[in-house]
Amino acid sequence: MRIEHFLAANAAAQPAKTALITSHKRLSYEELDDLSSRLAAALFANGVGRNDRVVVFMDNCWEAAVSIFAVLKAGATFIPVNPSTKADKLAYILADCDAAAILTQAKLMPVVAEACGGNTGIFVASTVGADGQCPVGATSLVDCLTLEGGEVDHRGIDFDLAMLIYTSGSTGRPKGVMMAHRNCDAATDSITTYLRNTSDDIILNVLPLAFDYGLYQLLMAVRLGATLVLEKSFAFPQAIFERIREEGVTGLPLVPTMAAMILQMRDLEPGFLPSVSYISNTAAALPPAHIERLRCLFPGVRLYSMYGLTECKRCTYLPPEELDRRPGSVGIAIPNTDAFVVDDNGQRVPPGVAGELVIRGPHVMQGYWRNEAATERALRPGPNPWEKVLYTGDLFRTDEDGFLYFVGRKDDIIKTRGEKVAPKEVEAVLHAHPGIAEAVVVGVPDPVLGHAIGALVIRSDPTLSEKDVMRHCARHLEDFMVPKIIEFPLELPKTDTGKVSRRLASEIMEAAQ
Repeated sequence: MRIEHFLAANAAAQPAKTALITSHKRLSYEELDDLSSRLAAALFANGVGRNDRVVVFMDNCWEAAVSIFAVLKAGATFIPVNPSTKADKLAYILADCDAAAILTQAKLMPVVAEACGGNTGIFVASTVGADGQCPVGATSLVDCLTLEGGEVDHRGIDFDLAMLIYTSGSTGRPKGVMMAHRNCDAATDSITTYLRNTSDDIILNVLPLAFDYGLYQLLMAVRLGATLVLEKSFAFPQAIFERIREEGVTGLPLVPTMAAMILQMRDLEPGFLPSVSYISNTAAALPPAHIERLRCLFPGVRLYSMYGLTECKRCTYLPPEELDRRPGSVGIAIPNTDAFVVDDNGQRVPPGVAGELVIRGPHVMQGYWRNEAATERALRPGPNPWEKVLYTGDLFRTDEDGFLYFVGRKDDIIKTRGEKVAPKEVEAVLHAHPGIAEAVVVGVPDPVLGHAIGALVIRSDPTLSEKDVMRHCARHLEDFMVPKIIEFPLELPKTDTGKVSRRLASEIMEAAQ
């Protein structure tokens, strides 16, 4: 089934039920359906058609949710982009996906204008600014939402692409992960099944909609006819806790950084959020000690430890009843999925032996947008002649009962805060600083972030400080890509052939901590 059909079905079945709650607006299913239809009509009227690509460049606001479903109703493919993305990266994404339109916010229009670089072939629609005016160079989203709506006859099917999600690649250039409607349908069906979600759930989401873990909270809620409480961040936990109490939130998706913030608070009593019935975690594994303390703070709450990647959304989950016996495991394959570990020849390995995790299932991506070489490396022939399976690039082992344990990563990609970071992309920014002669970027194990971004920097300017380096990176990179640890050695570790050794750099960085 196509994703937008879930919205239409729930709007017909329970039009007055609250679909979305934000700090500025509450939308019923009927209102979410109507507004997205109006915007879909506006997109269609401005040349957006079936299989076109539309970038949604917004923070967590009601307009973002409306925009996502509007793009789908127009028969197009949406590309969610983190609002902290800088102009050069946004320009790359716009060019790579050959975007027909971009939907954004007034505060982000300077970035959009720079990224578009005078390209008048892209339709741009924006929210209005604080002065009530639409930025120059954009059509007002307010005006789009007042147009007469109606179903766009795009004749799309569930094999069409629903979304492209750009994720960092080993070359430093982000790759567009292609997910068809049927992939998203399968993923949301599987996840809501093992989480035991129902239409009565009220799910909190503070994670960016540009992050697939956050995005799927929206898609799953709409699939079920549940309610989503959308917040911009977890920067002020007490305010979020109050929101949870006010709205009677039942589902609390976490990442390890959020769990760490909660556990550092000293005035919390067990059961302080009585409406919460389940907590989920992904992005990086929760340390067993954090799991134990969360269970004390949330007695009787189902806690799910999970593993996934953008290329298939979710791979595994640990049933809550297994937490005591296997606190370090990421569990078993999610429903309607096969997950197994293979050696370098593609043969399954016995329990206890590390190998690459392979995923079979209807939620596996279609490939990487316009990148056949990367697609062939990730999607390879499966057990049957008609199928392709996903080689994740991550090392796992199983125990005797088949439960999976994460071992490490095969390539250099660093996963921090649930995001993938290509070291080469960070190194390119470092090398652009006039005070830096050489630099190498590595991941440093961190119990909260999964890995922290670390950099060994050779200075050409001896006065260069850690803060100087971080400020420089912050001007050119998204916040999760900015190095958290900077070391200034006399020289970088190199192999006999003169190449910088990332392995030795990692050892030096870890030893320095």
